[in-house]
Amino acid sequence: MRAVTVSRFGGPEAIEITELPRPTPGPGQVRIRVGAAALNPVDAAIRAGVFGGEGERLGLGWDVAGTIEALGAEVDWEVGERVMGLATGHREPLGTHADYVVLDADAIAPSPVSLDDVQAATLPLNTLSAFQSLEMLALSPGQNLLVTGAAGAVGGHVVELAHRYGLEITAMASPSDEPFLLSRGADHFLSRGANPPLASFAGVLDAAGLGRSALNAVRHGGSYVGLWPGQEPEPERGVRVGALDVQANGAQLAALSRLADQGGLVARVAQTYPLEEAAAAHARLAEGRLRGRLVLVP
Repeated sequence: MRAVTVSRFGGPEAIEITELPRPTPGPGQVRIRVGAAALNPVDAAIRAGVFGGEGERLGLGWDVAGTIEALGAEVDWEVGERVMGLATGHREPLGTHADYVVLDADAIAPSPVSLDDVQAATLPLNTLSAFQSLEMLALSPGQNLLVTGAAGAVGGHVVELAHRYGLEITAMASPSDEPFLLSRGADHFLSRGANPPLASFAGVLDAAGLGRSALNAVRHGGSYVGLWPGQEPEPERGVRVGALDVQANGAQLAALSRLADQGGLVARVAQTYPLEEAAAAHARLAEGRLRGRLVLVP
């Protein structure tokens, strides 16, 4: 079977298509025939060596949607079920950018029946990140939230979920994104590049990685959450500061899958690429200005 891997760090040219044995599920695991797998910024970070692993062969890919092909012992799933799931961390030698992948049974959920595999593959990492970051913020209905990078894959889902939680949302993004964000539940809009009002929000989800300027927008005793551990600003003024370390969670993902079927979460696909053109997909990701995810299709 084929898998996208890196054995040296660098740009898109470091991407390799490697032939590897088809993985075998162990107890509590399932093997998924990959229907589609999204490409995320974290994959580019792994490729570039941000998380280390020099001299190893590292698999890429966190998101997957496909069909269960084989079961390990003590698993309640059935062969043939359509599922989506999250593989956290860089995996050696396999990630989800492959023909097949083995995941723990508690890391997967039924795919939304209203979405195909390409659409479903955009959801696990980004919706779980949105859900878990809102849990970290711990805001109550009626409190106000600033979402930077609100038009991105994680930020957009934060807006959708925060709207359902009854938060007052200010979305920060490019002016062209304003109609989309207001349609998904934002109450107010702030153009990217503007200075957020000082000490005005109970919480900030800093999906754009603005750091200090986003922290300055949190009122005393509020909360700030970033998406890249180690890059969050130092706490001040009694503000709780954290960074998300997203965790696979099949139960949470199942609830998010149901919400997608109800129209509460929009799956945004920017473009698809065949698995063997993974390097081209990485090059496109590096160009930026994407609305939605690039998706690899075996």
